[in-house]
Amino acid sequence: MNKTRLLTTMAVFVAIGTLGAQMLWFPAGIAKAYPVQHAVNVMAAVILGPVPAVVIAFTIGLLRVLLGIGTLLAFPGGMIGALLAGVFYKFSRKKIFAVVGEVIGTGVIGALFAVPYAKVLMGSSGGAFAFLPSFLVSSIAGAMIGWVVVSRVSQKHLLLPS
Repeated sequence: MNKTRLLTTMAVFVAIGTLGAQMLWFPAGIAKAYPVQHAVNVMAAVILGPVPAVVIAFTIGLLRVLLGIGTLLAFPGGMIGALLAGVFYKFSRKKIFAVVGEVIGTGVIGALFAVPYAKVLMGSSGGAFAFLPSFLVSSIAGAMIGWVVVSRVSQKHLLLPS
């Protein structure tokens, strides 16, 4: 994929993730669940790979924070989930492993990373068990949406050539 097409595809994923967060969210424990972020992570990991997926997750998180529609917790969950989704898919070549990587990366590792992150940067004293359910619910819902979209698109042979 040439650089122009890659950057354009990444920009479309950023737009979907940023606007989708505004339109589709639900309360989940002490945090809000933004499943579109996780769906975008899975789609970007499968279509573009781990590095572009992490850049997309970072950019979506940054835009959401700057626009006031997200918190600093968008960074650890989104970026770790995107990385693991991309790495798991890269080595397995199975879309379901991108889902597993997203759920483990965001739902477990991201939630555990959010504890000290929230304490230092946000002044929140929530423990791991406070973040874990919220992050898991959000990542499972979004990763499944991403898996369905990528599966349907690949069935129609619409995926971008690598």
